[in-house]
Parts: sequence; C-alpha cells; structure tokens
Amino acid sequence: MVDVGAKGETAREAVARGFVTLRPDTLRLIRNQALSKGDVYAAARLAGILAAKRVHELVPLCHPLLITAAEVAFRATRRPPGIEIESRVKTTGRTGAEMEALTAVSVAALTIYDMCKAVDKGMVIGDVRLVYKAGGRSGTYRRVGEAPPTVGA
Repeated sequence: MVDVGAKGETAREAVARGFVTLRPDTLRLIRNQALSKGDVYAAARLAGILAAKRVHELVPLCHPLLITAAEVAFRATRRPPGIEIESRVKTTGRTGAEMEALTAVSVAALTIYDMCKAVDKGMVIGDVRLVYKAGGRSGTYRRVGEAPPTVGA
C-alpha cells in the first residue's frame, strides 16, 4: 500500500462512465418497471453507491476513503440500445476517488445485468472509464472527447 501520510488533505472528485448494451425490448421493460426483480434503476443506483463505499475491501491496496458524496445516474439510449451509467464520488483526503467512481459504475452495470438476465442474456457491459477527476497533486483531468459530467452538476 502506498504511504500517503505526508500528502495534504484536499477536496477530491472523480466521475466515471460505462455502458450496458441491451435489446430494445429489454430497455422498454426497464422503463416500464415490468421486470420481475423490480426497479432496475433503483437497485443499480443503490448497488453502485454501496460498492463505492467498499472499494478498499474489493481492490487490493486501495485506501479506505471517507466519502462525502456518491451519486449514480442513468441515461437510456436508442442507438445503440442501452444504458449509459455515470457516477460521481467526492471526498476530502490524501488520495483520489477514481477507483470508487469506477467501481460504482461497474457494480451498477453488473446489477443491471443481474436484474435483466432472465429476459436478455446477450447484454454487454463495457466502456467503463474515468472521464473527470479533480484535486490532489496531479490536478484536474478531463478525458478528451467526453461530454462534461452531468451527475451532481
């Protein structure tokens, strides 16, 4: 584990995105809350937030963070048919929140898959990436070609 004890505490923020490709009829079932497991977005949002809080238990050598805010949002798309997931995690500390934002997106995507697998086993989880981070020694990062973050904006 990297020693971050000498680093100063700063406000830090990270935004990540990912995408779940699925069939148009699956998207319709999600929108109409017609799946037997219930509200896909509510379950995936909660799973993503809970996962962000437990990254240090999931990823070796990650420091536990005191997260001050965690959000997960969804946007359904028609072309390609699927759901874009965006997470924003904030903390004040000695290390960044990138892993927490990426994990939130990943677990939200896995939850969508789990909730929908009875009707669509062909779903694809992909394109999980960091799109923005601020704070710390390295400063601000914005992925080139990405739309600005929308969660918590």
